[in-house]
Amino acid sequence: MELGLKGKSVLITGASKGIGLACAQAFAAEGCALHLASRDPARLAAAKAEILAKHKVDIDVHAVDLAKPGSAKALAQACGAIDVLVNNAGAIPGGSVEAIDEARWRDAWDLKVFGYINMTREVLPAMMKRKSGVIVNVIGLAGAKPSFDYICGATGNAALIAFTKGIGAGATNHGVRVLGVNPTATRTDRIITLTKARARTTLGDESRWEELLTNMPFGRIAEAAEVADVVLYCASERASYLSGTVIDIDGGQLYR
Repeated sequence: MELGLKGKSVLITGASKGIGLACAQAFAAEGCALHLASRDPARLAAAKAEILAKHKVDIDVHAVDLAKPGSAKALAQACGAIDVLVNNAGAIPGGSVEAIDEARWRDAWDLKVFGYINMTREVLPAMMKRKSGVIVNVIGLAGAKPSFDYICGATGNAALIAFTKGIGAGATNHGVRVLGVNPTATRTDRIITLTKARARTTLGDESRWEELLTNMPFGRIAEAAEVADVVLYCASERASYLSGTVIDIDGGQLYR
């Protein structure tokens, strides 16, 4: 299927591993020019090399901590005109409300919640001026299905779902689409870390983390490439009438 993405300029945050890297690989396969952002220069270099081994595309890497003031503006200026922004950077810890103190809560939201908001603030006006562009927010199912032991992430994700719907509803007046995806548990380093934290709390043993994932749809967790495929479609011309929409990539888990 022709997605109409060839030659587009795509900025992906949190792009050095997991879902972000899977998205970068998917956009590269479509012939997009990539801007990859992450806090880890070594991982960025490895991601770039991995992609270039398979695809002949232009790739710029940006080592940046989007939790820091002014970082979103600096990144947007370094990238120039962007056709697609994929907001993906974030690492909100698991735990109950008493387990996550204020400082840790604020640090987590500075990167993910305010990181998404600030990147959108920097990129959206130029897109609206050009009357073209797409922003896809990789959020998380916890925003639609909050849990006691992931309350910081659930609350932040719920805020980003509302943000996506509200911005996406108005951006269409200027030819821009903003939408999101809510992945369920996905095979990444981060989900293993989070699930181990839940296992410590609920089972008293982090080594039993896999026991918490046995009741997933299709008998397995999602793959990063499966999430990336949906992001790719959302950013493409094939989804030209989607905006203000957040798609749950959960195998029906929300209603089980």
